[in-house]
Amino acid sequence: MRAVVIEQYGSRPDVREVPDPRPADHGVVVRVEATGLCRSDWHGWQGHDPDITLPHVPGHELAGVVEAVGATVTAWRPGDRVTVPFVCACGSCAACAAGDQQVCERQTQPGFTHWGSFAQYVALDHADVNLVAVPQELSFATAAALGCRFATAFRAVVQQGRVAAGEWVAVHGCGGVGLSAVMIAAASGARVIAVDVSPQALDLARKFGAAECVDATRTPDTAAAIRELSGGGARLSLDALGSPATCAASVNGLRRRGRHVQVGLLPSPTGTTPVPMARAIALELELLGSHGMAAHTYPPMLELVGAGVLRPDLLVTSTITLDATPDALAAMGTAPGAGVTVIEPWS
Repeated sequence: MRAVVIEQYGSRPDVREVPDPRPADHGVVVRVEATGLCRSDWHGWQGHDPDITLPHVPGHELAGVVEAVGATVTAWRPGDRVTVPFVCACGSCAACAAGDQQVCERQTQPGFTHWGSFAQYVALDHADVNLVAVPQELSFATAAALGCRFATAFRAVVQQGRVAAGEWVAVHGCGGVGLSAVMIAAASGARVIAVDVSPQALDLARKFGAAECVDATRTPDTAAAIRELSGGGARLSLDALGSPATCAASVNGLRRRGRHVQVGLLPSPTGTTPVPMARAIALELELLGSHGMAAHTYPPMLELVGAGVLRPDLLVTSTITLDATPDALAAMGTAPGAGVTVIEPWS
């Protein structure tokens, strides 16, 4: 099969022929019809993820067709249309037993712990626990966005963030996850303030329901702007980018007893990011992390997608080939871009 292969962190990957994967007894091999290009892939390419071993094939948000199944798989067969959360759970640890597969103690992640979906085929573990059926009416390009950015945003806004109609919600960073969060929060009846440095991203945020937009290039103190626009601060705020500046601005833009949800990865040389804890203490803020979404919690989200309440298809703004992927991955470091880029490995 053809795949994007990283030989050295930060150096341009190659697109070349590599051996086809085989399924584990509990796993499947999926023919990848579409896979998203995510900022997490850029972090992995830069060497920010200790799970990656070189050479490596990135890619973790995908949709496709089951090609082969392992000996102990019972729920899936070749030809099934599927997607998968980026966290593949073991199904048997204490976290999984509690229904928290998104923080599985023995999780695997395609594109991180093993070769991923920037390829024509990908192997996925513990298929009976992790695969999600893709409805016929949902395109593979749309379904590819669900496994990471859209499902991650849904859990961050709805399950972790506990969004409520009428609340002010701030979203810092309007890439794929951030725009998904804007759409989901607005569809939940919240009043959304979108923050980004890109006029294109802010235009999309308005399109997807943002009531207010803050251009961070023209606003020295985005937290103060959010407090002013919302009449005292957001009730819920998400850092969907992942930087010390956006994390701090998210916390500082909250009102009393507000909720901050960290979604964007926060790599740092020391492994620790400064957070304005004095404000968190004084205002009794909640600081929460959000890490994907378990496969068994997909149905409510899929119902809203099927009903047209949520439109992840509108987030897909470009489609590229495997050969165009190395340059697109490198470009994320300087211009993360707006919307979702989908790779079609067979194009």
